[in-house]
Amino acid sequence: MLETNTMFVVDENGEEKEMEILFTFESEDNSRKYVVFVDPDGDGDDVFASAYDDNGNLIPVESDEEWQMIEEVIGAFQEDEKFTD
Repeated sequence: MLETNTMFVVDENGEEKEMEILFTFESEDNSRKYVVFVDPDGDGDDVFASAYDDNGNLIPVESDEEWQMIEEVIGAFQEDEKFTD
Protein backbone atom coordinates (compact mmCIF):
# COMPACT_ATOMS: atom_id res chain seq x y z
CA MET A 1 0.00 0.00 0.00
CA LEU A 2 1.33 3.40 -0.88
CA GLU A 3 1.70 5.51 2.25
CA THR A 4 0.85 9.01 0.97
CA ASN A 5 -1.94 10.56 -1.07
CA THR A 6 0.45 11.96 -3.67
CA MET A 7 3.10 10.51 -5.94
CA PHE A 8 5.41 11.74 -8.67
CA VAL A 9 5.41 10.51 -12.25
CA VAL A 10 7.48 11.50 -15.27
CA ASP A 11 5.34 12.76 -18.15
CA GLU A 12 5.94 12.33 -21.89
CA ASN A 13 8.16 15.44 -21.88
CA GLY A 14 10.43 13.99 -19.20
CA GLU A 15 9.09 16.39 -16.54
CA GLU A 16 8.22 15.17 -13.06
CA LYS A 17 4.61 15.84 -12.05
CA GLU A 18 2.89 15.43 -8.71
CA MET A 19 -0.28 13.34 -8.94
CA GLU A 20 -3.08 12.83 -6.42
CA ILE A 21 -3.78 9.20 -5.50
CA LEU A 22 -7.50 8.37 -5.48
CA PHE A 23 -7.13 4.82 -4.20
CA THR A 24 -5.08 1.63 -4.38
CA PHE A 25 -6.26 -1.95 -4.70
CA GLU A 26 -4.97 -5.47 -5.28
CA SER A 27 -5.98 -7.97 -7.94
CA GLU A 28 -8.42 -10.68 -6.82
CA ASP A 29 -5.60 -13.21 -6.52
CA ASN A 30 -3.37 -10.62 -4.75
CA SER A 31 -0.69 -11.05 -7.42
CA ARG A 32 -0.55 -7.35 -8.40
CA LYS A 33 -1.14 -4.01 -6.73
CA TYR A 34 -2.64 -1.03 -8.54
CA VAL A 35 -2.83 2.71 -7.98
CA VAL A 36 -5.49 4.99 -9.48
CA PHE A 37 -4.58 8.67 -9.67
CA VAL A 38 -5.39 12.06 -11.20
CA ASP A 39 -3.45 15.17 -12.15
CA PRO A 40 -4.60 17.82 -9.63
CA ASP A 41 -3.66 20.51 -12.18
CA GLY A 42 -5.60 18.80 -14.98
CA ASP A 43 -9.22 19.22 -15.97
CA GLY A 44 -10.34 16.49 -13.58
CA ASP A 45 -11.74 14.14 -16.22
CA ASP A 46 -8.57 12.12 -16.81
CA VAL A 47 -8.06 9.21 -14.43
CA PHE A 48 -4.84 7.22 -14.67
CA ALA A 49 -3.93 3.76 -13.37
CA SER A 50 -0.81 1.67 -13.08
CA ALA A 51 0.41 -1.44 -11.33
CA TYR A 52 3.16 -0.96 -8.74
CA ASP A 53 5.66 -3.12 -6.88
CA ASP A 54 6.51 -3.36 -3.18
CA ASN A 55 8.97 -0.47 -3.56
CA GLY A 56 6.36 1.86 -5.07
CA ASN A 57 7.79 1.61 -8.59
CA LEU A 58 5.15 1.89 -11.32
CA ILE A 59 4.74 -1.08 -13.65
CA PRO A 60 2.97 -0.67 -17.02
CA VAL A 61 -0.36 -2.45 -17.51
CA GLU A 62 -0.07 -4.29 -20.80
CA SER A 63 -3.00 -6.67 -21.28
CA ASP A 64 -6.54 -5.78 -22.36
CA GLU A 65 -7.91 -8.10 -19.66
CA GLU A 66 -6.01 -6.24 -16.97
CA TRP A 67 -7.22 -2.85 -18.28
CA GLN A 68 -10.80 -4.12 -18.34
CA MET A 69 -10.55 -5.20 -14.69
CA ILE A 70 -9.05 -1.82 -13.72
CA GLU A 71 -11.81 0.04 -15.58
CA GLU A 72 -14.45 -2.00 -13.71
CA VAL A 73 -12.85 -1.11 -10.35
CA ILE A 74 -12.67 2.58 -11.32
CA GLY A 75 -16.33 2.48 -12.41
CA ALA A 76 -17.37 0.98 -9.06
CA PHE A 77 -15.33 3.65 -7.23
CA GLN A 78 -16.99 6.42 -9.23
CA GLU A 79 -20.45 5.01 -8.46
CA ASP A 80 -19.60 4.88 -4.74
CA GLU A 81 -18.34 8.49 -4.86
CA LYS A 82 -21.64 9.66 -6.40
CA PHE A 83 -23.51 8.32 -3.39
CA THR A 84 -21.14 9.80 -0.81
CA ASP A 85 -20.92 13.36 -2.19
